[in-house]
Amino acid sequence: MSDIERRLAAMGLELPPPFPVPSHLSLPFDVVQVDGLRVLASGHGPQAADGSLAGPFGKLGAELTVEEGYRAARLVALSMLASIKRSIGDLDRIRRWHRVFGMVNSAPGFAQQPGVINGFSDLILELYGRERGGHTRSAVGMAELPFHMPVEIEAELSLMP
Repeated sequence: MSDIERRLAAMGLELPPPFPVPSHLSLPFDVVQVDGLRVLASGHGPQAADGSLAGPFGKLGAELTVEEGYRAARLVALSMLASIKRSIGDLDRIRRWHRVFGMVNSAPGFAQQPGVINGFSDLILELYGRERGGHTRSAVGMAELPFHMPVEIEAELSLMP
């Protein structure tokens, strides 16, 4: 078990299994792409322990609170870490998180996207520390997200040589 996985276990957190893609849906892209030491992670949503999308669903500032969005963004971090682990084998291989792009399903007038995406950033920083986990970031509002997810996040990181 990697150091990162030990930290997750100590926090009582588990990585979810792969998202079960519905039969009517086609995903013609890489969920995670590794090119040498560079890793790009496609947009991930919050997953439940069984791999399905985790609720609650809806728009921040209407159906959902900032706290619910924060928890959803934290689940997105676990989802992304699980996908990355399946691609690289060991989460300790991550040298540095570079860029996080957070999208928040936002009701008109909602402007607290950074507080929502902090759920993702806070967990990555807690697991990797400031030196490896510190990243650049955008947190933007979107009119809609797939499946009415509250949050979708993509990232770029690098691996140890």
